[in-house]
Amino acid sequence: QVQLVESGGGLVQTGGSLRLSCAASGRTFSSYAVGWFRQAPGKERDIVAAISWSGGTTYSANSVEGRFTISKDNAKNTVYLQMNSLKTEDTAVYYCAATQWGIVTPSPDKYNYWGQGTQVTVST
Repeated sequence: QVQLVESGGGLVQTGGSLRLSCAASGRTFSSYAVGWFRQAPGKERDIVAAISWSGGTTYSANSVEGRFTISKDNAKNTVYLQMNSLKTEDTAVYYCAATQWGIVTPSPDKYNYWGQGTQVTVST
């Protein structure tokens, strides 16, 4: 079992920044891949970014390329999502998820464990 705890969400103005954290408990990420997803009202849950625990291969959605950066801290067993130049379109509930598959994938159904989500609201 892996328990994921997200933090760092909140309210920010357009152009601002937030850093989301996803910390694992129960077991380490080990050979997992970890992804950030987001879901806005009336929208599907879509990939934002993902990272493989071993190797550090990353993936970013086109909509956040150049603005968001995913990273990991092996010692802290934590994955981060640095969000810069935030837009109102980024407003959503952000979820951290982990997959035992171990490779980055944009498909939500490949992820075994999910955090509770954290709200990110970007205002004008």
